[in-house]
Amino acid sequence: MRVLIAEDDERLAKMLRLHLERAGYQVDVAHDGVSAIEQCQTFRYDLLVLDWMMPHKSGIEVATELRGERFEGGILMLTARDTEIDLVHGLDSGADDYLVKPFQANELLARLRALSRRQKKAFISIVSYQELELDITTQTISYAHHPLDLTRREFEFLSLLLRRPEQVMGRELIIEIVWGIGADITDNALDALVRLVRKKLDAAGAPSLIKTVRGFGYRLGDPHA
Repeated sequence: MRVLIAEDDERLAKMLRLHLERAGYQVDVAHDGVSAIEQCQTFRYDLLVLDWMMPHKSGIEVATELRGERFEGGILMLTARDTEIDLVHGLDSGADDYLVKPFQANELLARLRALSRRQKKAFISIVSYQELELDITTQTISYAHHPLDLTRREFEFLSLLLRRPEQVMGRELIIEIVWGIGADITDNALDALVRLVRKKLDAAGAPSLIKTVRGFGYRLGDPHA
Protein backbone atom coordinates (compact mmCIF):
# COMPACT_ATOMS: atom_id res chain seq x y z
CA MET A 1 0.00 0.00 0.00
CA ARG A 2 1.53 3.30 -1.10
CA VAL A 3 1.38 6.35 1.18
CA LEU A 4 2.38 9.98 0.68
CA ILE A 5 3.38 11.95 3.78
CA ALA A 6 2.99 15.70 3.23
CA GLU A 7 4.74 17.36 6.18
CA ASP A 8 7.04 20.41 6.18
CA ASP A 9 8.81 19.44 9.42
CA GLU A 10 11.59 17.30 7.94
CA ARG A 11 12.48 15.54 11.18
CA LEU A 12 8.86 14.60 11.88
CA ALA A 13 8.42 13.50 8.26
CA LYS A 14 11.48 11.23 8.55
CA MET A 15 10.21 9.66 11.76
CA LEU A 16 6.73 9.11 10.32
CA ARG A 17 8.24 7.56 7.22
CA LEU A 18 10.29 5.08 9.22
CA HIS A 19 7.32 4.07 11.40
CA LEU A 20 5.10 3.56 8.35
CA GLU A 21 7.74 1.62 6.42
CA ARG A 22 8.28 -0.60 9.44
CA ALA A 23 4.53 -1.30 9.40
CA GLY A 24 4.66 -2.41 5.78
CA TYR A 25 3.78 0.70 3.80
CA GLN A 26 5.58 2.00 0.73
CA VAL A 27 6.21 5.65 1.59
CA ASP A 28 7.03 8.87 -0.26
CA VAL A 29 7.42 12.34 1.29
CA ALA A 30 6.55 15.88 0.20
CA HIS A 31 7.51 18.96 2.23
CA ASP A 32 5.00 21.49 0.89
CA GLY A 33 1.47 21.59 -0.48
CA VAL A 34 2.39 22.19 -4.12
CA SER A 35 4.79 19.23 -4.15
CA ALA A 36 2.12 17.04 -2.53
CA ILE A 37 -0.35 17.82 -5.31
CA GLU A 38 2.26 17.26 -8.02
CA GLN A 39 3.23 13.87 -6.58
CA CYS A 40 -0.42 12.80 -6.32
CA GLN A 41 -0.89 13.80 -9.96
CA THR A 42 2.18 11.77 -10.96
CA PHE A 43 1.81 8.66 -8.79
CA ARG A 44 -1.13 6.68 -7.47
CA TYR A 45 -1.40 6.77 -3.68
CA ASP A 46 -3.73 4.70 -1.52
CA LEU A 47 -3.36 6.98 1.50
CA LEU A 48 -2.29 10.57 2.11
CA VAL A 49 -1.03 11.78 5.50
CA LEU A 50 -1.48 15.53 5.21
CA ASP A 51 -0.25 18.25 7.57
CA TRP A 52 -2.69 21.16 7.94
CA MET A 53 -0.07 23.95 7.97
CA MET A 54 2.39 23.74 5.06
CA PRO A 55 4.18 26.24 2.79
CA HIS A 56 2.67 27.29 -0.56
CA LYS A 57 -0.62 25.44 -0.05
CA SER A 58 -2.23 24.39 3.23
CA GLY A 59 -3.45 20.88 3.90
CA ILE A 60 -7.02 22.14 3.52
CA GLU A 61 -6.22 23.53 0.05
CA VAL A 62 -4.43 20.33 -0.96
CA ALA A 63 -7.31 18.09 0.15
CA THR A 64 -9.90 20.28 -1.56
CA GLU A 65 -7.95 20.40 -4.83
CA LEU A 66 -7.22 16.66 -4.88
CA ARG A 67 -10.83 15.73 -4.18
CA GLY A 68 -11.81 18.06 -7.00
CA GLU A 69 -9.49 16.03 -9.24
CA ARG A 70 -11.22 12.83 -8.05
CA PHE A 71 -8.42 11.61 -5.78
CA GLU A 72 -9.90 8.43 -4.30
CA GLY A 73 -7.31 7.57 -1.65
CA GLY A 74 -7.85 7.98 2.07
CA ILE A 75 -6.75 11.31 3.57
CA LEU A 76 -5.63 11.63 7.20
CA MET A 77 -5.16 15.24 8.31
CA LEU A 78 -2.52 16.08 10.94
CA THR A 79 -3.27 19.25 12.86
CA ALA A 80 -2.48 21.16 16.04
CA ARG A 81 -5.97 22.68 15.82
CA ASP A 82 -8.48 20.92 18.05
CA THR A 83 -11.56 23.14 18.04
CA GLU A 84 -14.74 21.63 16.67
CA ILE A 85 -15.04 24.19 13.88
CA ASP A 86 -11.47 23.50 12.69
CA LEU A 87 -12.02 19.75 12.67
CA VAL A 88 -15.29 20.11 10.77
CA HIS A 89 -13.50 22.37 8.28
CA GLY A 90 -10.84 19.71 7.76
CA LEU A 91 -13.37 16.95 7.17
CA ASP A 92 -15.43 19.15 4.86
CA SER A 93 -12.32 19.78 2.74
CA GLY A 94 -12.19 16.10 1.86
CA ALA A 95 -10.20 14.53 4.70
CA ASP A 96 -11.52 11.17 5.93
CA ASP A 97 -10.08 11.47 9.43
CA TYR A 98 -7.86 13.73 11.51
CA LEU A 99 -5.22 13.35 14.20
CA VAL A 100 -4.39 16.13 16.65
CA LYS A 101 -0.71 16.77 17.41
CA PRO A 102 1.09 15.58 19.44
CA PHE A 103 0.22 11.93 18.88
CA GLN A 104 1.74 8.49 19.34
CA ALA A 105 2.93 6.43 16.37
CA ASN A 106 0.60 3.58 17.35
CA GLU A 107 -2.40 5.90 17.12
CA LEU A 108 -1.34 7.07 13.66
CA LEU A 109 -0.93 3.47 12.49
CA ALA A 110 -4.35 2.52 13.88
CA ARG A 111 -6.00 5.39 11.97
CA LEU A 112 -4.23 4.36 8.76
CA ARG A 113 -5.27 0.73 9.20
CA ALA A 114 -8.87 1.88 9.52
CA LEU A 115 -8.55 3.95 6.34
CA SER A 116 -6.83 1.11 4.51
CA ARG A 117 -9.70 -1.24 5.36
CA ARG A 118 -11.99 1.20 3.62
CA GLN A 119 -9.65 1.13 0.64
CA LYS A 120 -9.80 -2.69 0.69
CA LYS A 121 -6.16 -3.05 -0.28
CA ALA A 122 -3.47 -5.40 1.02
CA PHE A 123 -0.27 -4.48 2.82
CA ILE A 124 3.20 -5.38 1.58
CA SER A 125 3.97 -8.18 4.03
CA ILE A 126 7.55 -9.25 3.22
CA VAL A 127 10.76 -7.21 3.05
CA SER A 128 13.95 -9.04 2.14
CA TYR A 129 17.64 -8.54 1.42
CA GLN A 130 19.63 -11.49 0.14
CA GLU A 131 18.43 -14.36 2.37
CA LEU A 132 17.45 -12.08 5.25
CA GLU A 133 13.67 -11.66 5.41
CA LEU A 134 11.34 -9.49 7.50
CA ASP A 135 7.73 -10.66 7.81
CA ILE A 136 5.58 -7.62 8.65
CA THR A 137 2.55 -9.69 9.60
CA THR A 138 4.28 -11.90 12.16
CA GLN A 139 6.92 -9.30 13.13
CA THR A 140 9.72 -11.83 12.69
CA ILE A 141 13.06 -11.83 10.90
CA SER A 142 14.56 -14.98 9.43
CA TYR A 143 17.71 -15.95 7.59
CA ALA A 144 17.47 -18.68 4.94
CA HIS A 145 13.93 -19.38 6.23
CA HIS A 146 15.15 -19.95 9.81
CA PRO A 147 13.67 -17.47 12.34
CA LEU A 148 16.13 -15.42 14.39
CA ASP A 149 15.58 -15.24 18.16
CA LEU A 150 15.73 -11.46 18.63
CA THR A 151 14.84 -9.19 21.51
CA ARG A 152 12.49 -6.29 20.78
CA ARG A 153 15.35 -3.78 20.40
CA GLU A 154 17.40 -6.17 18.28
CA PHE A 155 14.37 -6.62 16.04
CA GLU A 156 13.78 -2.86 15.78
CA PHE A 157 17.42 -2.27 14.83
CA LEU A 158 17.65 -5.01 12.22
CA SER A 159 14.25 -4.23 10.69
CA LEU A 160 15.30 -0.57 10.34
CA LEU A 161 18.37 -1.60 8.33
CA LEU A 162 16.31 -4.06 6.28
CA ARG A 163 13.96 -1.26 5.26
CA ARG A 164 16.85 0.68 3.75
CA PRO A 165 19.43 -1.87 2.57
CA GLU A 166 22.78 -0.47 1.43
CA GLN A 167 21.91 2.94 2.92
CA VAL A 168 23.69 4.41 5.94
CA MET A 169 21.53 4.83 9.04
CA GLY A 170 22.96 7.45 11.40
CA ARG A 171 23.57 6.68 15.06
CA GLU A 172 21.19 9.36 16.33
CA LEU A 173 18.37 8.16 14.09
CA ILE A 174 18.89 4.52 15.11
CA ILE A 175 18.77 5.44 18.80
CA GLU A 176 15.56 7.44 18.31
CA ILE A 177 13.86 4.56 16.50
CA VAL A 178 15.08 1.74 18.76
CA TRP A 179 14.95 3.44 22.18
CA GLY A 180 12.66 6.40 21.49
CA ILE A 181 13.06 10.14 20.98
CA GLY A 182 14.94 11.78 23.83
CA ALA A 183 16.29 8.51 25.22
CA ASP A 184 19.53 8.93 27.18
CA ILE A 185 21.47 6.21 25.37
CA THR A 186 25.23 6.18 24.82
CA ASP A 187 27.05 5.10 21.68
CA ASN A 188 28.46 2.20 23.68
CA ALA A 189 24.94 0.86 24.28
CA LEU A 190 24.20 0.98 20.55
CA ASP A 191 27.50 -0.72 19.73
CA ALA A 192 26.72 -3.47 22.25
CA LEU A 193 23.32 -4.02 20.63
CA VAL A 194 24.93 -4.29 17.20
CA ARG A 195 27.43 -6.86 18.47
CA LEU A 196 24.58 -9.02 19.77
CA VAL A 197 22.71 -8.85 16.46
CA ARG A 198 25.88 -9.68 14.51
CA LYS A 199 26.49 -12.66 16.80
CA LYS A 200 22.99 -14.01 16.13
CA LEU A 201 23.35 -13.52 12.38
CA ASP A 202 26.70 -15.30 12.49
CA ALA A 203 25.17 -18.21 14.43
CA ALA A 204 22.47 -18.48 11.75
CA GLY A 205 25.14 -18.79 9.07
CA ALA A 206 24.61 -15.32 7.60
CA PRO A 207 27.54 -13.48 6.02
CA SER A 208 28.79 -10.23 7.56
CA LEU A 209 25.83 -8.12 6.46
CA ILE A 210 25.93 -5.26 9.00
CA LYS A 211 28.64 -2.80 8.03
CA THR A 212 30.06 -0.09 10.29
CA VAL A 213 30.37 3.31 8.60
CA ARG A 214 32.84 5.09 10.85
CA GLY A 215 31.74 8.50 12.01
CA PHE A 216 28.16 7.96 10.79
CA GLY A 217 26.43 4.73 11.76
CA TYR A 218 25.56 1.38 10.23
CA ARG A 219 24.45 -0.06 6.91
CA LEU A 220 23.03 -3.38 5.79
CA GLY A 221 25.07 -4.80 2.93
CA ASP A 222 27.59 -3.15 0.64
CA PRO A 223 26.40 -1.19 -2.43
CA HIS A 224 29.81 -1.69 -4.05
CA ALA A 225 30.02 -5.45 -3.53
